[in-house]
Amino acid sequence: MLTGQCIHPELMRLLSLCGHGDKILIADGNYPLASKTGSAEKVYLGLTPGLPTVTDVLAALQSVANFEKAEVMDPANGTTPEIFGEFQQMLGGMELQKLGRYEFYDACCVDGVRMVISTGEKRTFANLLLTVGCA
Repeated sequence: MLTGQCIHPELMRLLSLCGHGDKILIADGNYPLASKTGSAEKVYLGLTPGLPTVTDVLAALQSVANFEKAEVMDPANGTTPEIFGEFQQMLGGMELQKLGRYEFYDACCVDGVRMVISTGEKRTFANLLLTVGCA
């Protein structure tokens, strides 16, 4: 029986295929998943507007995997979205690498992105590209 917080069979299957350095995108409900994720496996979790949130999915994934790097889409207007602080707190103070919008899209389309997860998240700029760490 599984003891972590992630019990979704498809997420667990895809996580088991990830190795050190592979990437996982947790995307908000506004992210253009079909056109900006390349050949990565796609998992659509959005149930209703707002559910699940990106932070809900992050918490579940952290219960079964380690992450060594986190990248976010930086707004062009110089503001810092509130959710960035939540990401840092959940990731133990890890520094978030900020990428411009199109730079972020490009980073999500490379072959090393193994899985992308669409959520019902309503907050803007709530996209998180994670690099899998060692066990």
